[in-house]
Amino acid sequence: MNKGREQLLGIFAISAVLLMVGDKFVLQPLTEGWKARTARIEDLQKKVTAGGKLLERDRSVRDKWNAMRATALTNEVSLAESQALRAFERWGREAGVNISGLKPQWKRANEEYQTLECRADATGSLSSLARFLYQVEKDPLAMRVDVVDLTTRDTEGRNLTMSLQLSGLVLTPKRNENVAK
Repeated sequence: MNKGREQLLGIFAISAVLLMVGDKFVLQPLTEGWKARTARIEDLQKKVTAGGKLLERDRSVRDKWNAMRATALTNEVSLAESQALRAFERWGREAGVNISGLKPQWKRANEEYQTLECRADATGSLSSLARFLYQVEKDPLAMRVDVVDLTTRDTEGRNLTMSLQLSGLVLTPKRNENVAK
């Protein structure tokens, strides 16, 4: 009876070791592989869905991009500076502020675009300076307000000076660019 019991225990021990080895070297790698594949498939499905939505919006995205290209400053350095100066004059005239100390400076970001940074001082009342900022923001020209600093010139705060920095976008055309497919 002892021999039969020992054989039975030996068979259970060998079976347990085989099950552990099978689990460690066969079942776990297969399970992890299936989980990784499932996650990759879900990720790819999300990307396909996002791509489909982008294709559905193709015309509106292209129209928006063309509108952005149209409102960007021109590639010609002197013409771009002239556009910015005329815009400052127009904004100042419409808001009733005096513009002084306008200094344009070019910054090359990368191959695709560069920016024209303009520093200027504007003087006027609080309401006229607010109108000036509104004119800048509502203008279709691709100019963005980066820095604004307000200081008062009198004790009542009726005459204010606003120092500001604006950045204008200049898109650099690529060779063989095909925008309107």
